[in-house]
Amino acid sequence: MKDKVQKPPVASEETRHQNVPPGPRSKSKRQLFFSSDEHDNSVLVQRPVVPIWQVALSIVLLFINYFLAQYDKFILSYFQSQVISSLGMSLSEYGILSGYATGIVYAVLAIPVAYLADYTGYRVWILSVAAIWWSLCVIFQGLSNNFWQILLARIGMGTGQAPVEALSVSLISDLVPKKWVFLSESLLYIGVYIGEAISAQIATAFLKSNTPWNSALKAIGIVGLVVGVLVRVAIREPIRQTSLITVEADNLNSSNVELPPRSARHDFLATVSYVMRMRSFWVLTIAASFRQISGNVFGYYMPAYLSALYPSQPALLSDYGIIVGVVGTFAVVFGGLAASFFSHKTIMIPLYMTAIGGMISSIFVILMIFSKSTANGDESSGTTILYGAMAAAYLTAETWLGAFSSLLILLLPPQYKTFGIAIYLSVLVLIYSTGPQVMALALRNIDPDSDPYVQRVRLVLAILIPLGYWLAAVGFLYAIPKVRQDVDGRIVQRGNMSRSRKLAFASFAGLLSCLVIALFATSLIFR
Repeated sequence: MKDKVQKPPVASEETRHQNVPPGPRSKSKRQLFFSSDEHDNSVLVQRPVVPIWQVALSIVLLFINYFLAQYDKFILSYFQSQVISSLGMSLSEYGILSGYATGIVYAVLAIPVAYLADYTGYRVWILSVAAIWWSLCVIFQGLSNNFWQILLARIGMGTGQAPVEALSVSLISDLVPKKWVFLSESLLYIGVYIGEAISAQIATAFLKSNTPWNSALKAIGIVGLVVGVLVRVAIREPIRQTSLITVEADNLNSSNVELPPRSARHDFLATVSYVMRMRSFWVLTIAASFRQISGNVFGYYMPAYLSALYPSQPALLSDYGIIVGVVGTFAVVFGGLAASFFSHKTIMIPLYMTAIGGMISSIFVILMIFSKSTANGDESSGTTILYGAMAAAYLTAETWLGAFSSLLILLLPPQYKTFGIAIYLSVLVLIYSTGPQVMALALRNIDPDSDPYVQRVRLVLAILIPLGYWLAAVGFLYAIPKVRQDVDGRIVQRGNMSRSRKLAFASFAGLLSCLVIALFATSLIFR
């Protein structure tokens, strides 16, 4: 027999504008801290009413901020030789700046910052401060005079950039009605494809104008400071809207833990407990990790492999970037639009698109890898096959990113959706970062300019990328009935978690910890 629980208060249109939550409720010390319902995450609305111009402005600013956060991670790689020469660094020290070890910072620190944003209700403030902080750290990198200074600035940048995606996704999910969250989140993720398409062109412009690496970093940091201020000035904290859960199976305001309701520790434990008891969350997380491993390996190794495969095609990488930017942008927007359009019939469109699209895309990925062999060694015909296969691969595989993130965040408790999505993103980073790291270790004793290296990369790409797509597809299809259970409120009830489920969580946590520690150590030893 299910325990009867109380739903969190839902503000009507009238009470929302009056900043008075409906119904009696006692105020804790935390609730007295807030001056309005905007910052009280216990007040929910069924459907947000935000002017379209404000929605558009907010998404544009969140997009620019997200793009800059992604771009700043990789800008240093375009100035590798200048940085090493200017600071007197070794290749090993440079490897630490951009390796797996520093990447862990992004994964770990997103969780506490996201939790703080949910607990205080000040998501916009925290996003703005984070943007200003990482922009300052980018400027500090440009002012660095030695390895340790730039390393500390790099770590500081990671602390600021870590929560950007979680905060942005969370804010957008409360700006528009649920139906349009899928499309709106997809507009944010255009930054991934635009960034990959134009990042090299931006760096090339700096290089052609003989702009020193440190001046380039300072310029980008200043732009980030401006955007960070605009985020705070132009974006208003939206009131949180209800989730997709049709029946409230749990309430974060109640807990078996003997702690004051709405206390920091209570909310933390209650949210972690809810996420652990969701039937779909961890299946979706593991499936998305397989999908991202393939995508990460693709992004790290495919451009270099194709350059080695077609040495007489100087425009190949430029064409590669154009295809990524144009086709990737179209695909992710189309995926969000399709999910929004059919959301009144089923919310499972993101899972079907990701699963089926990945399986189809794997065929085109293999055709890309063996495009020159398919053309009997002719580079001109081979590039024609390559570009067509690559466009088809991106068109079928990249519809998922915004739509899937939307589905996941709408399944989470509204009061702590930023914290929940940060847990997902952090686990995702820890898992998918292993792909390039393991591949680098496997290739470290082979000359990158040799034919055996190209052959080894070809073999690994042809196996690893399609395998990740298919494992992800199986996971997403398997998760569909579990998502339905979560939507119906049939999560595992508090106190009823089976021993096997607890053992599975403990085993997963232990395995992931061992993997991270092992790769962290190897990244420092073999850099």
